[in-house]
Amino acid sequence: MDHITFLVAMVIVTALAFDFTNGFHDTANAMATSIATGALRPKIAVAVSGVLNLAGAFMSTEVAKTVSGGIVDDSLVTPGMIFAGLVGAIMWNLMTWLLGLPSSSSHALFGGLIGAVWVGAGRHGVHFDKVVEKILIPAVASPVVAGVAALIATYLAYRITQRAESDTVSKGFRAGQIASASLVSLAHGTNDAQKTMGVITLALISCGALGHDADPPVWVILTAGLAIALGTYIGGWRIIRTMGKGLVDIESPQGFAAESASTAVILTSANLGFALSTTQVCSGGILGAGVGRRLAEVRWGTAGQMALAWLVTLPAAAAVGAVAAGVVVHGGTTGIVLIALAAAAVALVIVALSRRNPVHADNVNNSPVTEVRAPAAAGAGA
Repeated sequence: MDHITFLVAMVIVTALAFDFTNGFHDTANAMATSIATGALRPKIAVAVSGVLNLAGAFMSTEVAKTVSGGIVDDSLVTPGMIFAGLVGAIMWNLMTWLLGLPSSSSHALFGGLIGAVWVGAGRHGVHFDKVVEKILIPAVASPVVAGVAALIATYLAYRITQRAESDTVSKGFRAGQIASASLVSLAHGTNDAQKTMGVITLALISCGALGHDADPPVWVILTAGLAIALGTYIGGWRIIRTMGKGLVDIESPQGFAAESASTAVILTSANLGFALSTTQVCSGGILGAGVGRRLAEVRWGTAGQMALAWLVTLPAAAAVGAVAAGVVVHGGTTGIVLIALAAAAVALVIVALSRRNPVHADNVNNSPVTEVRAPAAAGAGA
């Protein structure tokens, strides 16, 4: 622990702050459909999700290894670069949360790190082959796989139960959703909490506190799990509303199918070390479940805006991370302080703006008044 300087400690705190935003940004992935169908009451849903996110953090560390030693050259990375990358990721998470937009926290993190390391260490500091293999290919494939699986599962669910009483069917699938949503939460902790573990491990490697290719220490696993669990418990109600009510008018059989398909994809990829976006997987599952029900209304406008945001997320966060890294690398301690103050000011403004149109547990199931807007202008400033 003697190697942990003030800057490294600041990086660790910032990483846990990102993990917290990841938690409330991605609560919708696990619980939006269960809340929308009434399978779980909103506050109970986020409490269950938080506990299971913490449990999931201890299930695997393969994704953490991908982050700490896969996409960037850990021998060239400095704590200042990591700090800058985290700032880019946090700013994007907060901006998209304000807009109620289910973008990828994972890609925000990877984009921030890639932009910061590229500026701080040069192009050779980023392993672009690993970025393609572990991030970009799963980003394209995973929502498609989840969507197709959910489509088939939804179709079969309605065909098998078509002669049963509708109330009995709904009640049975709502009970099933409690289990399937819980599994998504567990899978989310396994996948997303590991990304913060990987960032903290990378910071510890960069300052010599850990050797190259080291596994995350137990205290890193625990603190990352607690941070994402607390963020999940806070509840990202804006994004829960978008995913639960903005994409599809979802029924309990569809919710069960979407959650089950998403769980299978997330857990499989986590064990393979693919750092995919749980937001994209779960959104793909919800869309697939919508298509799988005959005469279901799918709001393709909202889906298209979300897809556009997915394309923008990684480069937008990379741009912010790159700018922050430029200030940190050339400004030293003064630069770090300036970036920290600027990020805190932007965060406060975003929180203040969110209070003008609050979304909370009591109104989360109200249909959105307007479709969510993709951050066309905000893409460069998020």
